[in-house]
Amino acid sequence: MDLMGMHPVQVIAVTGGKGGVGKTNVSVNLSLALAELGRRVMLLDADLGLANVDVLLGLTPRYTLADVIAGECDLRDVLLQGPGGVRIVPAASGTQSMVNLSPVQHAGLIRAFSEIADDLDVLIIDTAAGIGDGVISFVRAAQEVLLVVTDEPTSITDAYAQIKLLSRDYGMSRFRVLANMAHTPQEGRSLFAKLTKVTERFLDVALQYAGAVPYDESVRKAVQRQRAVYEAYPRSKCSLAFRSIAQQVDTWPLPVNPRGHLEFFIERLVQPAEGHSA
Repeated sequence: MDLMGMHPVQVIAVTGGKGGVGKTNVSVNLSLALAELGRRVMLLDADLGLANVDVLLGLTPRYTLADVIAGECDLRDVLLQGPGGVRIVPAASGTQSMVNLSPVQHAGLIRAFSEIADDLDVLIIDTAAGIGDGVISFVRAAQEVLLVVTDEPTSITDAYAQIKLLSRDYGMSRFRVLANMAHTPQEGRSLFAKLTKVTERFLDVALQYAGAVPYDESVRKAVQRQRAVYEAYPRSKCSLAFRSIAQQVDTWPLPVNPRGHLEFFIERLVQPAEGHSA
């Protein structure tokens, strides 16, 4: 029986060309804002080098995805309860690439995710910074790619490099862009315009603007308290922005074909990309 026969899951990879753009903050707070809208949300910490999500929220994992892949426990044993009912899958340090799994591990991972697919609406993946193999495998398997950029030359250059790689080597053509730490709404828009200008000139891709999260001191205060800003300072500028971005994300089209199922996401995740030699 196909457990995931009917239930589409929105899989969103949150990524950024470089570190320091606030990806993990975006992943965590967007998850909370979507959960507040009544969505059943799971957050997968795929930053395999630096397990950020649990640190950010002051959680201590007993197991990680690596233990599931090794067959030592079920995915349900790994899940941490985060704020707002968001379930968190902690990062598995050391499993740098999902592509090198044995057939047994591969099957185990698909089975693990199929067991939870029925009570899930959105899977948000907090990827590592940069364009290493681990990041690429998650991003190309996801159905929506949310690229976090800030108004720094290196952030824009790195975002462009990531889009270029994903479009040239993996045939990806659609990206959503979120401006983070924007000092004004105009700054977010002009940042998006800068990126669109170079991509339109050199690449065959479509960028869509997902909005801007304002620069807000509350974020730093929340991090010091090991809380999500959305939970600690729900009325902050930043939290209000996440609320409106979540409402927009909630209108993104859901997949209607089998590609939109969690099983397909995992299948894609563990398969080497076609036409690309790693």
